[in-house]
Amino acid sequence: MSNGENKTKTEVILIGAGIMSATLGTILKELAPDWKLTVFEKLDQAGKESSNEWNNAGTGHSALCELNYTVEKPDGSLDISKAIKVNEQFQVSRQFWSYLVKHELIRNPHDFIRPLPHMSLVQGEQNVAFLKKRFKALSNYPLFKGMEFSDDPQKLKKWIPLIMEGRTSKEPMAATKNDAGTDVNFGALTRMLFAHLKNKNVEINYRHKVEDIKRTKDGLWEVKVYSDSGKLEYRTAKFVFIGAGGGSLPLLQKTGIPESKHIGGFPVSGLFLVCNNPEVIAKHHAKVYGKAAVGAPPMSVPHLDTRYIDNKKSLLFGPFAGFSPKFLKTGSNLDLLGSVKPNNVFTMLAAGAKNAPLTKYLIQQVLLSKEKRIEALRAFVPSARSEDWDIVVAGQRVQVIKDTAARGKGTLQFGTEVVSAADGSIAALLGASPGASTAVHVMLEVIKKCFPQYIKTWEPKIKEMVPSYGVPLGENPELFDNIFTSTAHTLGLSEKLPVYH
Repeated sequence: MSNGENKTKTEVILIGAGIMSATLGTILKELAPDWKLTVFEKLDQAGKESSNEWNNAGTGHSALCELNYTVEKPDGSLDISKAIKVNEQFQVSRQFWSYLVKHELIRNPHDFIRPLPHMSLVQGEQNVAFLKKRFKALSNYPLFKGMEFSDDPQKLKKWIPLIMEGRTSKEPMAATKNDAGTDVNFGALTRMLFAHLKNKNVEINYRHKVEDIKRTKDGLWEVKVYSDSGKLEYRTAKFVFIGAGGGSLPLLQKTGIPESKHIGGFPVSGLFLVCNNPEVIAKHHAKVYGKAAVGAPPMSVPHLDTRYIDNKKSLLFGPFAGFSPKFLKTGSNLDLLGSVKPNNVFTMLAAGAKNAPLTKYLIQQVLLSKEKRIEALRAFVPSARSEDWDIVVAGQRVQVIKDTAARGKGTLQFGTEVVSAADGSIAALLGASPGASTAVHVMLEVIKKCFPQYIKTWEPKIKEMVPSYGVPLGENPELFDNIFTSTAHTLGLSEKLPVYH
């Protein structure tokens, strides 16, 4: 237990310097500028793990191209509710980023967001029929206006010349295209937000690892932190947010809150192929998503992505999923084993039994040679040459495992999940995609749940930052049009770019 001499009190502690802590810290600084915020990050800078631009697809998930967000029901109809929900949540992020740019809290949006067509691409009669049905269903909603469908090879050659080049298969193909898509560099955005927080006198401690979190007798949370020089500190706070990517689960378990019981984590690693040939990169300008292989997890949906990293155009294909017992790229091989506790052992065992085919698939993916990966790429780019592509290790993702009423013990959850104490004094973010793209929506939900006593006072400011707060944009086409147009202009996504000084 700590003594009084090395304890420092603060209002809010944020663990992890990724996009989630950056977003929550920035929102709180707007709502409660006098509060003292402290950040602890074990690495030497912000946005180095899950939020890093090389560790995620940067899609700006808005369901314009991700086929797994629209599910075909047994009667043949489509459930598009998740697509609408994800798109609306991304619009919330756009509004908040626009607010930050307008008020010059961050500058040069071009450094983190750019317009880029989002496309879905399928092959085979059955898949073409599905895509056509999806296009018709989504086209009725204002959130998806501007989406085009084509199964004409000549039109596809104009849209995706690199993908159509040298294609000999007579199998029918179809694509949808929406020019309202974006490429988002979440690493750059995270670093911008932390630079802003530093200017707001937020204490940011890099190379500081949180080892333990305990409740004190007076109801505060005590955080035990080691710096990389070996110095030990204890900090106490009224509210703690654990936004440490894959490192969140072990820290949540240390809190001992009832909500942390019967929850486990399933780590999934990933690789991308990155093109090193500028001529090939220049031939492609879109994010093109296909369908996941049977038995593959949703985060393994193959996609050929134009990316802008360090203001340079790049081309990535993947991800190739894999299995590693680490919860972070910089984690330990003992992470998975260490997360198994008496209260979640049966949950974990049930998940293992349920997901044996998935585990087998992930191990097979790990064992793929580079040539096998290039073969997978050739389904997208028939002319791909091995020497034009390098392998890059992507980020670790830890999917949530928990017991659910609908699917029983040990259910593997794909998505983002917030676990918070009943009294709202501590919250942790678990899971992955669509993650970063919906960070603003997720953090506003954290604020609503954890600071209910302030919501009435804060609501006018929240609505200033996010004009659609509390209003479903899908049901308000006029409001959506106004917001979409204004955010596009502010963020430099429209044809006529605003001028930044």
